[in-house]
Amino acid sequence: MTLPLSGIRVIDLTVVWAGTFGTTLLADLGAEVIKVENIHVWQPMTRGGQARPSAEMVKAGAGWAVGYPNAEPGPRPWNYAPTFVQQFRNKHSMTVDLVSDEGREIFANLVSKSDALVENNASGTLEKLGIGPDFLRESREDIIALRMPAYGSNGPYRFARALGVHLESVMGHTLLRGYPDLDPSYITSIFSGDYVAGAHAAFAIMAALRHRRRTGEGQFIELAQAECAGGMLAQAFMDYSFNGVVQERIGNRSVNGHAPYNLYPAKSDGDGTDAGDRWISISVMDDDQWLGLRAAMGDPEWARDPVLRREAGRLERHDELDARIGVWTSMLEDYELMHLLQSHGVPAAPVLDSSRIYEDAHVQHRGLNEERDLYDDVGSFRYNTPFMRFSETPLGIRKPAVALGEDNDYVYREVLGYSESEYERFRERAHIGMDYDPEIP
Repeated sequence: MTLPLSGIRVIDLTVVWAGTFGTTLLADLGAEVIKVENIHVWQPMTRGGQARPSAEMVKAGAGWAVGYPNAEPGPRPWNYAPTFVQQFRNKHSMTVDLVSDEGREIFANLVSKSDALVENNASGTLEKLGIGPDFLRESREDIIALRMPAYGSNGPYRFARALGVHLESVMGHTLLRGYPDLDPSYITSIFSGDYVAGAHAAFAIMAALRHRRRTGEGQFIELAQAECAGGMLAQAFMDYSFNGVVQERIGNRSVNGHAPYNLYPAKSDGDGTDAGDRWISISVMDDDQWLGLRAAMGDPEWARDPVLRREAGRLERHDELDARIGVWTSMLEDYELMHLLQSHGVPAAPVLDSSRIYEDAHVQHRGLNEERDLYDDVGSFRYNTPFMRFSETPLGIRKPAVALGEDNDYVYREVLGYSESEYERFRERAHIGMDYDPEIP
């Protein structure tokens, strides 16, 4: 089947999440994404925290970081790191030593046969490797190259190294999350900026491809991740711009001043120590929805107070409302609450952990997960499927999470056109492989 981006070849030099997610979207849409890797260099937090974590570390660490299949590191842990393995679907992987002159020649060959390149390394990384903009344009004059530095390629922060947690901090998100009575050190890190930047990266590549089709011109694109993700916080920036107001942490309450709006306890079999606690998210956005909530609760006498009929009154008494609503919600199951409230026109949803998401009726109906085998016969597991739904060109997992160097034979022989003897020479010179150097921990 011909997919929307069939026939487009993209070089993937991405690391961690932001760039990797962007190339995942392109791959889902049908582009041939070739992940270029180096068996002599470990890219931090891209194929895991370490190449070879010990069994003890895997069993003792946080699941998102070292939750490897069957709680074992396996023969090649870099192929199953849980944090990133979802982002390796529908991609190819080749290995080449870009530090060497010969490796750069191989890479130039790949660039000459590719449409676009995406990278989100620290500023200056490609230049240090000798594969910067001049190299790319010499290899293919109309190449499209997208760079995703943390803060941009100029300015005081140009060479600052950053992960998602740092981007969240400088754009103000860290101070807007959490509860008023707790300082920012109590919140868990999130990396929403990575996904926002990744989505924009995929869009930018497609826009540049359209531009080239119309004009024949290639393009170099810069997408500073912090600047891109800052758009999530428009209300905070504009409140300061308009009014000089610095917004504060408000927990799960509405940034737009709606009330009641919060998470409330549902009937639970346990507590937070055993993941047995249950919660319901309820958002009353207007006066009519307040009437719907009243009806769902059986219209208790306290809720009939005329002051609560308008949002200003409810906002003034938000603490009281939270306490009263929490008493009611704690007597009912979370799914029961959701369906009851939805039947009265009130936005509500259960707060699910990963174990319950897999079995959720809506998730099952939509087919949001698909079972696929991991490399090395490690096992078959469920993975997220592409979330874009095309009526004429359905997307799916055409290729499970790619292993390091899994497609060396295809890329070197078929894409780059090297002979058998050349391929063997590259193997002997350690460009080609499926295992990181033994000394890499």
